[in-house]
Amino acid sequence: MAAKPKLHYPNGRGRMESVRWVLAAAGVEGHGDREEISINSRSPFLGNHLLFQQVPMVEIDGMKLVQTRSILHYIADKHHLFGKDLKERTLIDMYVEGTLDLLELIIMHPFLKPDDQQKEVVNMAQKAIIRYFPVFEKVLRDHGQRFLVGNQLSLADVILLQTILALEEKIPNILSAFPHLQEFTVKISNIPTIKKFLEPGSKKKPPPDDIYVRTVYNIFMP
Repeated sequence: MAAKPKLHYPNGRGRMESVRWVLAAAGVEGHGDREEISINSRSPFLGNHLLFQQVPMVEIDGMKLVQTRSILHYIADKHHLFGKDLKERTLIDMYVEGTLDLLELIIMHPFLKPDDQQKEVVNMAQKAIIRYFPVFEKVLRDHGQRFLVGNQLSLADVILLQTILALEEKIPNILSAFPHLQEFTVKISNIPTIKKFLEPGSKKKPPPDDIYVRTVYNIFMP
């Protein structure tokens, strides 16, 4: 029996949250299916295993993986969430890369000065509405499927849903002009593995608070 994945990261969302999402979508969600090791200080163990002195790090299948995109690709491919051929994988990768650019703004938002946080919410909303959401609205409208690529759930769907829900926490009506994305959000949220992840008591982390921000600063910005 393969060892359960171990996730090394501070106790919060950050860049590990996308890894939690894809593991949950793959059904690796229960408390016995994986282990979270919360980092509260600089650890000699991590220093010896991080290729670039950065987290997230995931121990899985005998490897210690770093770099968020590499981790996501490995888990998605392992669990059949990365398309059926090269063309689909390329489309998925393209959509994920674009969505992660938007998600990065959300990840960094708690670390801004208070005076800059509201300005950045406006910036995030503008970029989502003008640059990113029209792309996915058109994709869904043009091919008529409930998934972004092919006829099955993929990493692209998971990361887009994660990003939409994170934005809705700050801007509840962010999808008001995008009916296909509204429908997409409802349908993907109701896939059993994802629905379970969205329920209370799951491994899904709450929005970042001051404790998480201070922990990250203490570890990575001493």
